[in-house]
Amino acid sequence: MDNSKTLYDKIIDAHTVRQLDGSGQILLYIDRTILNEYTSPQAFSGLREAGRKVWNPAAALMVVDHVNPTAAHRTRTMPDDGAARQVEYFGENARDFGIELFDILDARQGIEHVVAPEQGLVMPGMVVAAGDSHTTAYGALGALGFGIGTSDIEHYLATQTLVYRRLKTMRISIDGPMPLGVTAKDVVMEVIRRIGADGATGYAVEFAGDTIATMSVEGRMTICTMIVEAGARGAVIAADQKVLDYIEGRPRAPKGDLWAQARRAWLALKTDPDAVFDREITLRAEEVAPMVTWGTSPDQAATVNGRVPALDEETDPVRRRAMTRALGYMGLEPGMPLEAVAISHAFIGSCTNSRIEDLRDAARVLRGRRVADGVRAMIVPGSTQVRHQAEAEGLDRIFIEAGFEWRQSGCSMCLAMNDDILQPGDRCASSTNRNFEGRQGPGARTHLMSPAMVAAAAVAGHLADVRDFA
Repeated sequence: MDNSKTLYDKIIDAHTVRQLDGSGQILLYIDRTILNEYTSPQAFSGLREAGRKVWNPAAALMVVDHVNPTAAHRTRTMPDDGAARQVEYFGENARDFGIELFDILDARQGIEHVVAPEQGLVMPGMVVAAGDSHTTAYGALGALGFGIGTSDIEHYLATQTLVYRRLKTMRISIDGPMPLGVTAKDVVMEVIRRIGADGATGYAVEFAGDTIATMSVEGRMTICTMIVEAGARGAVIAADQKVLDYIEGRPRAPKGDLWAQARRAWLALKTDPDAVFDREITLRAEEVAPMVTWGTSPDQAATVNGRVPALDEETDPVRRRAMTRALGYMGLEPGMPLEAVAISHAFIGSCTNSRIEDLRDAARVLRGRRVADGVRAMIVPGSTQVRHQAEAEGLDRIFIEAGFEWRQSGCSMCLAMNDDILQPGDRCASSTNRNFEGRQGPGARTHLMSPAMVAAAAVAGHLADVRDFA
């Protein structure tokens, strides 16, 4: 009997408390959660109403990131009364249930999916569940992360477990060197374009191949974060020496003998050579070019030197209707060159692309250049620590001299829940992860791309090929 297993199955098996009779579901142990002020209030209210405590407060961290302002001068003042109450209640819950809180003025504050890895809270083999779909980011560290709803958050807090249904497995193998101007964001956008916005629905995705092996841990985080836009409910990449180097020495990482034991175990945790996946996808990195989205779904994308697709290129009637609606919302005409699309805003930020490597990529494009007239450009680092590191490297001066606003950390214009909101008709080159209608503000139009591509567009005043700025 073949006992070969995928990395996903090994992690799930190690965390299975028991099989739930007749349901096809399991009771799954969860190692850790990260809570934000937007998705957790109802869960805490449920605990209060039932008179329940949090089972293991030390296994949770609370971070303010969704609704806080990101203006250059940070204060506790919220953009509106609703946001103020959310943050206030968040603090009350942290105090009453004994959970650690990184509040607005904490030096460790930032976007939850940036903060958790930089604090060393996520380690290979863990299962992390949190109230945000982009919890898949932690797959880059050899952990399994996935988003959960409010009722599941309450269940987790009360029991340290979740009712879980095992996913199908998919391996996406990417090989070959990445061409000039191509980043991890372009690679995952090309994957999503090929398999579709529902192409990974019902799957846990493992990324493999020599392109992934040579990619930085931060690049892998971008890929694992973004694959949820293809419907994936989990993502994993086997831990290697790069992951160990990333984790070692971080505040919450193991130390001494425990580190030595963990290191051996983590390097051994990988998919067995003969393991079979439910679906296999392969991609050559040489085939990838700098990407932008033209529509209102992450799979509605093309290479930046391409054109808006013609409707007759799509034979599927459902997809053609989606294209028609998207082009109407985006104000684009089939066949027009993407580089002819003028922008009014440029935004670099989000859990997908706001880490120090992302900012360095943008700075290389912006050094000695200026943002085009009529473009408002903003950079929102992923955490206060990322902001401080960028300032130590002098990146902030490059951004400011180029005409970008250098702001404080938070989710910001990724989902427009604070005062960083686009107006109807505004068009934004954005390093975020979603371009749905109204995502950055009602009537706003979003083009997804890498941070370097956002920088190029900001300078050009229109969608632009970063390879022209080398």
